[in-house]
Amino acid sequence: MSFIVIIPARLASTRLPNKPLADLGGKPMVVRVAERAALSGASEVVVATDHAGIVAACEQHGVQVRMTRSDHPSGTDRIAEVASSMGLAADSVVVNVQGDEPLIDPALIASTASLVKNGVPMATAAHPIHEAAEIFNPNVVKVILDKAGRALYFSRATIPWNRDGFGGSTAAVPAGYTALRHIGLYAYSNAFLQTYPTLALSPLEQVEALEQLRVLWHGFPIAVHVTQDAPAAGVDTPEDLARARRHFIHH
Repeated sequence: MSFIVIIPARLASTRLPNKPLADLGGKPMVVRVAERAALSGASEVVVATDHAGIVAACEQHGVQVRMTRSDHPSGTDRIAEVASSMGLAADSVVVNVQGDEPLIDPALIASTASLVKNGVPMATAAHPIHEAAEIFNPNVVKVILDKAGRALYFSRATIPWNRDGFGGSTAAVPAGYTALRHIGLYAYSNAFLQTYPTLALSPLEQVEALEQLRVLWHGFPIAVHVTQDAPAAGVDTPEDLARARRHFIHH
């Protein structure tokens, strides 16, 4: 199946200034992300940015890039503008790969894209977590699925709550209990991608600070690809950047 990848990239990162242009083994991070995405079988990989420095870096390394407006509230709005400017068909599948994921697994991109079809306008990914510290960490977003593998709910809370298992202690994970951690990778039909920015904010997303809850609140299904392995962490901090640099030095 055919899909394209659009990578939103902007320089305004509070914790790590100029993050998309950080050097990873001789290439800027955003270029490394585009190279990984290209291995997924995507028919096109495009960086969406509002910064001339990112445009220059992409052009220097032969990565397709498009300039966007600077007033987008989210990366989703930014990629919607680019998808619209490309004149894609309504049923084209667009994958949003974050610009700070230089170690993303190309197979994960392809598997998530494959779940978008008639009646399922959006897909994302998750993996099992078994450590109590992560299960009870509000910074780790959990998702629960229905029998068709579609998201019932995303939460920072511990879901599903194991009533009997967690009753006495939350220090250990009960036997047989698994939680799913949400992975921030999204695929959409182009028709839905253009609709998404027009959807009204939902009370749920404002309470949990999780943008994807807007989609469920408005009644649209989200398919979830479950991978057994935790993906390599994205780059948010100087420590993450050092770890990613080590990877590119050794490969």
